[in-house]
Amino acid sequence: MRYLPKSPSDRSAMLESIGASSVEDLFATIPAEYRLTKDLNVPRQMGEQEIVEFFRKAASRNADGYASFLGAGAYHHYRPVVIDAMVQRGEFLTSYTPYQAEITQGTLQAIFEFQTMICELTGMEIANASMYDGSTGAAESVMMAARVTGRSHIAVANTVHPEYREVLKTYAQHQGLTKQVAGYGADGRMDQKALEAAVTDQTACVLLQSPNFFGVIEDVAAIAEIAHARGALLIVSIAEGLSLGIVRAPVEADIVSLEAQSFGVPVGFGGPYCGVLACKEKFIRQMPGRLTGATVDKQGRRGFVLTLSTREQHIRREKATSNICTNQALVALMTCIYLTIYGRSGMKELAGQNLAKAHYAAHTLAATPGSELLFAKSPRFNEFVISTAETPETMNARLLDHKIIGGLPLAKWYPELRNASLWCATEQNSRQEIDTAAAVIAGKQAPTLAYA
Repeated sequence: MRYLPKSPSDRSAMLESIGASSVEDLFATIPAEYRLTKDLNVPRQMGEQEIVEFFRKAASRNADGYASFLGAGAYHHYRPVVIDAMVQRGEFLTSYTPYQAEITQGTLQAIFEFQTMICELTGMEIANASMYDGSTGAAESVMMAARVTGRSHIAVANTVHPEYREVLKTYAQHQGLTKQVAGYGADGRMDQKALEAAVTDQTACVLLQSPNFFGVIEDVAAIAEIAHARGALLIVSIAEGLSLGIVRAPVEADIVSLEAQSFGVPVGFGGPYCGVLACKEKFIRQMPGRLTGATVDKQGRRGFVLTLSTREQHIRREKATSNICTNQALVALMTCIYLTIYGRSGMKELAGQNLAKAHYAAHTLAATPGSELLFAKSPRFNEFVISTAETPETMNARLLDHKIIGGLPLAKWYPELRNASLWCATEQNSRQEIDTAAAVIAGKQAPTLAYA
């Protein structure tokens, strides 16, 4: 009864008021076979010491100490320990959203600095206070482009993350939008001739990812020319934010959608992540989510407030700018701290390490018998595609025996790449891990990786 605030007499009065003789009458429309008539089969309550021991034993069953070569939108980067200490400071804690600026200056300043750094990274003029993740950021960018242009057709590269495209499909299905997918060429980049055929005078935008799902860096400038020639906007989606430490920012784009998980956000079994939407200033009124601005108070002191509009306060169903009315304040703060720690030179150095590790891994793995590096002549960052004589599933099973998580099989989304897998090497992958993976793929004797 401790969790049921109504007493028996209260419940009797309520039943009498609605004309029911018992609680069972309320569920009479539910077939008897679907009604629970016995106590739940749950273990007895445990004391605190027992609960701690239960979870300690459960944690001991976790797979630990594996080398991972997975990427594809979730990247294994080192997280400085200061991040978790900083995000728990009182200046950044609030029981609700930062409408009351007088008590949430810490959160608002962090958001403002986050927006500023995102603009510097992406080459855009305005950035919002973050979206849910990279997939919803890309979809919201497309909806935004449709509002800006008043058009209803979109062209999408099939080198955009397949799961991002699935989210876009969900968004677009009731928006009256039509979509055409442009394939990729032998170099792993969007086929520009296919794109020219797909873009019409009714195309709202072209959605491109760079580095794309194969890890290949697209020719953003050339694709921008194709899109802008027909009055369409160019949206560049970036799943691996760290690439901007060394890859030229897509300044030709009109909107940039970025997944910021690489910036100090743990992989975390798929989330929560941190999406970003940045654009040219002239599109600001169609930008979804929150925006923090700088101002001064009556005494002339600098301060920060939510600006333009707080979208939660005027949701108008189908007339709403977006159904995303919040932001990922906690993970955006992690991103802000991470970017502050590394700075411009640190980001460049770290990106260089990723580039070097991936270059070594790609050529080492491709040198094993029966293996080939696909799209070998195209520029890449830290991901690459390897085709092997055996299926990726078979190869990955052998790698797991050596505590190595191999690449992501691509046949699910690209049937033509039946024996191909997407690999990623970051600063977390050592030469020993790469060499061991290559030896296992080649069928040689290799030691199981061990970590203290």
